Amino acid sequence: MRLFVRPHQIPVRLATGLFMLNSGLGKASVDEETATALHGMASGTYPFLKNMEPMTFAKLLSKSEIALGVALVLPVVPSVVAGAALTAFAGGLMGLYLKTPGLRQEGSLRPTQEGVAIAKDIWLVGIGASLLCEELGRCD
Repeated sequence: MRLFVRPHQIPVRLATGLFMLNSGLGKASVDEETATALHGMASGTYPFLKNMEPMTFAKLLSKSEIALGVALVLPVVPSVVAGAALTAFAGGLMGLYLKTPGLRQEGSLRPTQEGVAIAKDIWLVGIGASLLCEELGRCD
């Protein structure tokens, strides 16, 4: 079996992948109230989601996180693919952070106490971008 991951990428892919997998599995059986809260936050930032049912959204989010986690953990998934998927997903989280009122201090990028949970996900952007950068040969 040919591996599509460089040995030094394994720790970061494994740690991030397991984190994403856990997050997705945690959302797999959310209740209606939690689904409504997740959907409300996302649709406030991304209006195209407004017409989606909250439970449908929560299930799709769960499946997306699970798929992303598996892609990062499995060494047969090329790092450029896993990195692109992680960067796209994390970019969506950063959009939530930047556009949702109350998550940032007024006139600043610094998070409020409520915004820390999403702001900290900037590390996902960094990991995804690093995987992409290395695999595309543009890190030098």
